[in-house]
Amino acid sequence: MQPKKKGNRPGIRRVGRTLAFQVLYSTHFLDKENPMDLDTMFDINPMVMEQESETARTFARDLVMGVNVNLHDIDKAIEEHSQHWKIERIAIVELSILRLSLYEMLFTDIPVKAAINEAIELSKTFGDDKSRSFVNGILDGVAKTIK
Repeated sequence: MQPKKKGNRPGIRRVGRTLAFQVLYSTHFLDKENPMDLDTMFDINPMVMEQESETARTFARDLVMGVNVNLHDIDKAIEEHSQHWKIERIAIVELSILRLSLYEMLFTDIPVKAAINEAIELSKTFGDDKSRSFVNGILDGVAKTIK
């Protein structure tokens, strides 16, 4: 019996990261006057609702909540390594990718190179021509400081 081929389907973790990115990106458009609970925002996100894999949704939720809990430390790392760029000036796509990737690099057991590679893949999909090098530069700078 031949093993089933995956074809071009992305892995569950990549799907989860993409969902997490999309939710993190959407948080930038919240109504500041009427903030929404992050759990609710996650649950009503159309991309999350359409995702059939419970495993991917759970992984994405863990990533989003992890970024949220560690946002101060993540943003501090971004500011320290984004020479002459304030957080407010970084494009929302790149900022969301950086936050997600730095959470994985700093607070999970994923290998640093894998986190950087996944960030670059997200940059290729959602960013512009310059996103990849900008994201890679900051993540590489942070990676050099990780013991």
